[in-house]
Amino acid sequence: MSPTPKTPEIHLAQQPDADALLGRSPLAALVGMLLDQQVPMEWAFSGPYTIASRLGADDLDAHEIASRNPEEFAALLSEKPAVHRYPGSMAQRVQQLCAFLVEEYGGDAEAVWADAATGKELLARLQALPGFGKQKAQIFLALLGKQYGVRPTGWREAAGPYGEQGSYRSAADITGPESLAKVRAHKQEMKAAAKAEKAGKARKAGEAEKASKDSKGSKSPGN
Repeated sequence: MSPTPKTPEIHLAQQPDADALLGRSPLAALVGMLLDQQVPMEWAFSGPYTIASRLGADDLDAHEIASRNPEEFAALLSEKPAVHRYPGSMAQRVQQLCAFLVEEYGGDAEAVWADAATGKELLARLQALPGFGKQKAQIFLALLGKQYGVRPTGWREAAGPYGEQGSYRSAADITGPESLAKVRAHKQEMKAAAKAEKAGKARKAGEAEKASKDSKGSKSPGN
């Protein structure tokens, strides 16, 4: 496995200070990925910097976050501008993630991937994290490989389509405004395709139901 670069150049938050934190802090990267749902990616990945700033720190600490009063931590994320569209529920998820890291990795986020021998092993570790389903785990695995230099054997395969070289599918592929626009366009295309597929299925179901009613009607007495 290639060594992790000390200061990878990250552009996920599109804000210099927030991106610098993502580049030097494994926990910030994990928390940013956790927050990346139902909000724009820049908003999600600037969240770790906002949290650290409100805690009066220059980095996130899993032990501190896990031990904070849940209501106080939720209030901290809810301050305007809010860290997320759903700051209360996401505050709970961030604390759950940090508590897991404390319990399983001594609070060291980088330990999740530091000694993973294969991409399959790393994917399993990521999927075990609270709030990380398979898709989120694959995207973060691809992000680690493409931008953080964490490349255990078979990492691209384990990351699925998100690991493909030259793709613009997810946060793993964002290196600046231009690639962000391409990723956003891809997501919009996927949403449009899914919407069209859903509409097609609904239309076919309606046609089948109508055909069934017509068939029953033709067999009714008096016809």
